[in-house]
Amino acid sequence: MKTVLVTGGSGFLGINLIRHLRAQGVERIRVLDIADFDYPEKGESWLEFTLGDVRDAAVVDRLCEGCDVVVNTAAALPLYSPEDIHTTEVDGIRNVLAAAKKCGVGRVVQISSTAVYGVPKKHPIYETDELIGVGPYGHAKIEAENICRAARAEGQTVCVIRPKSFIGPERLGVFALFYDWAYTGHGFPMIGSGNNRYQLMDVADLCDAIWNAMTYPDASVNTEFNIGAEEFTTMREDYQAVLDKAGYGKKIRGLPVKPVVFILRILEKLHLSPLYPWVYETASTDSFVSIDRAKELLGFRPRYSNKQALVRNYEWYVEHLSEFAGKTGVSHRVPWKQGLLACAKWFF
Repeated sequence: MKTVLVTGGSGFLGINLIRHLRAQGVERIRVLDIADFDYPEKGESWLEFTLGDVRDAAVVDRLCEGCDVVVNTAAALPLYSPEDIHTTEVDGIRNVLAAAKKCGVGRVVQISSTAVYGVPKKHPIYETDELIGVGPYGHAKIEAENICRAARAEGQTVCVIRPKSFIGPERLGVFALFYDWAYTGHGFPMIGSGNNRYQLMDVADLCDAIWNAMTYPDASVNTEFNIGAEEFTTMREDYQAVLDKAGYGKKIRGLPVKPVVFILRILEKLHLSPLYPWVYETASTDSFVSIDRAKELLGFRPRYSNKQALVRNYEWYVEHLSEFAGKTGVSHRVPWKQGLLACAKWFF
């Protein structure tokens, strides 16, 4: 494969995917992002970075010219404004698909989310289950998928990947909160008993799935796929693995759901907590998807369990702590401000 465009390539998934594609032999990788690409690979002859917006149709048109595949990872996460979320998700994929069609790009891979399922009452969740969404982010992802299905109906090959929350090298965001508490010798509160099963995945496994979505036959990939870890236990057991790795003998402590969620709702409205509804409204419930379709059609074989992915991410966090100390933001690449939650950790 000669040329691939990765939108949102400066993000956590973007840089992991770029490194994966290069390792697979992709000759040239184009990156489009509104954030600077400040990784060691910047300046390499095989990488072409454009500071721009996926919502800018002219820029997307130019970058699609001569590409074999476009992978659309660009996203405005739930901490962004509803308008930014909608326009980035919906207008972004519309621009990508229009440019791909105009430039004769053979395939588009759209990175969606299991947020499209909302908070379902039964598990595992299958690709054919109802799409109901949670908040602006979930609803925008559903609308973006509808645009992908319309493009398929007009002859384009569009693979939609619905990953569970993914972690690994370069991932911070809300997980940095947990890792900070573990690293500084604190236990960790959990909404509810922690006996629910909440599937995660390692970004390396997600990159494997995306590569297969880019290279498998059209007939295999032209649909939607759930992607997640195959091995996971309860949230209490999985997250305890990080506290054990930290070595202070601390434990996960369950808290009653209703009062904690009530408090987090208030803190969110007052902008005193980084946690948004998709995090705290689902943290006490089961959340796992079937990956059978991906195993059958994409040859997907996850290498990491929840525990292994969490510990691998924590080890990266500790190794690189000095590089992002004092930095905060709203992307997965930097820690989120803990707000009043930073005070709460002293009780654990």
